[in-house]
Amino acid sequence: MSHNTVAINQAQQPLDHLDSVWLFGYGSLIYKADFSYLQRRPARIHGWQRRFWQGSHDHRGTPTAPGRVATLVQAENAQCSGMAYQVTPAVFEHLDHREKNGYLRFFTEFEWLDGSGTVNGLVYVAGPDNDAYLGPASEQEIARHIAQSAGPSGPNDEYLLLLAQALRDLDDHDPHVFAIERELLALRQRHST
Repeated sequence: MSHNTVAINQAQQPLDHLDSVWLFGYGSLIYKADFSYLQRRPARIHGWQRRFWQGSHDHRGTPTAPGRVATLVQAENAQCSGMAYQVTPAVFEHLDHREKNGYLRFFTEFEWLDGSGTVNGLVYVAGPDNDAYLGPASEQEIARHIAQSAGPSGPNDEYLLLLAQALRDLDDHDPHVFAIERELLALRQRHST
């Protein structure tokens, strides 16, 4: 599958019949809401875990030197915290373009972090069948890759560090993200001495 998924998302899932829809963000969507929304609430989804296994050719890397960004992979008994936004369907013209590098959207259930219930909404996931997928690597390898990558949206390490801080703000401990952050900071320390 091409890593440009704009047309696929718009064809497979028209949303114009809805007044609003919830969107779950687990990567840069947690800390960078560059779109209008009606409300936002911390949430989690079950059966998925966040992994830095997706290539970024358009934001945190380039077509010849992609960065690494977050996607979700299915995992039994896993959960992933993030931020949910209630948006109007018009927002997806922007979001489909922002998430076009291999991400497909689909409906799933979110649970509010305050324990007040659940809602069905959309999430973008880049699976292993898209051309930008980089796949598993050790946290050390991922940190080295991120340390060397940059793209039109800025350095790849900025994405990682902002995500780690956003997860701390949500009082969420993601072992994968924090292990990569530790490796990245250790790399920086070694290079600064």
